[in-house]
Amino acid sequence: MQDLNIHDFPDLLDRNQRLIGLDPGTKTIGMAVSDRNFTVASPIGTIKRTKFKKDAEELKAICLDKNIGGIVMGLPVNMDGTEGPRCQSVRTLAENIQTIAGLDLPIAFWDERMSTSAVERFLIGEADMTRKRRAEVVDKAAAAYILQGALDAIQRQLNL
Repeated sequence: MQDLNIHDFPDLLDRNQRLIGLDPGTKTIGMAVSDRNFTVASPIGTIKRTKFKKDAEELKAICLDKNIGGIVMGLPVNMDGTEGPRCQSVRTLAENIQTIAGLDLPIAFWDERMSTSAVERFLIGEADMTRKRRAEVVDKAAAAYILQGALDAIQRQLNL
């Protein structure tokens, strides 16, 4: 599986298709979807990770229902820019989504450094959420944060 550049997505998708952003963690996968114009990311939920086949079936059903044409996966790059074991785990997940789950969608990786902590700071400071409520929304909010960064990059490219 080769790394797809985020700027390639507009040429690969129909105008009525959307992108899904995934924030893969060890216990959950946060999800967000874009609008059809690739401008706004909205959190849609989380998948509680169990067995890969079950998780993949749930993701596939969501992708079909939401008319998803591509996937943006958060890549947990180390602060120094290197890739560690967590990155390899995400890359393996992406490969399995395409091969084992049969989701033949283009996948691009987006550097997610600090996404969860940025979302946590917002939820604490601006939204004044309780710890319990933050735990319920942080993964899907992080997925929206990741996807929004990718969408902003796409929009900058389209406006050149």
